[in-house]
Amino acid sequence: MNNKFKQASIVLSAMGILSLVACQSMEQGTGQKASAILDSRSGSQAKGDVTFTWQGNDVLINGKFFGLKPNAEQGFHVHEKGDCSAPDATSAGGHFNPETQAHGMPNSGMNHAGDLPNIKSDASGNATYTAKLHGFAVNTGPTGIVGRSVVVHRDPDDYKSQPAGNSGPRIACGLIK
Repeated sequence: MNNKFKQASIVLSAMGILSLVACQSMEQGTGQKASAILDSRSGSQAKGDVTFTWQGNDVLINGKFFGLKPNAEQGFHVHEKGDCSAPDATSAGGHFNPETQAHGMPNSGMNHAGDLPNIKSDASGNATYTAKLHGFAVNTGPTGIVGRSVVVHRDPDDYKSQPAGNSGPRIACGLIK
């Protein structure tokens, strides 16, 4: 009887540890999702929708965009404020940059958390977008993007000009929820 009690105790302890690990994974955001619907700004016709899915230490970003300049690249960033109310989206503030880094190539370790790869449009001005990045989280914490905005710019980001990559006017903006 004593052996069965020990075995049951070991099994229950193991289950407790597994539950704790699962809870910690959920706290870190694994599987969490957020999304944004982007509306036109600065007199453009650009629109889109984006999803952010937390996957371990990375965030998978998927998006679809319409009304872009055909066969071109457009800068794309997470901005610090969740406010797209200004006609030119300047109300969204600067790039999301919780670590106070210089602007740079996404995933380089020398970039703003909000620096994302450029969007590449087709001959009709449409684009499908996928990127996997790290340096931010899908939550509302200090490195979280929920409650911030995502912005499409008219021109490509050169990934070196400071402070924002020389990507021109903000042509679409959406609140990340």
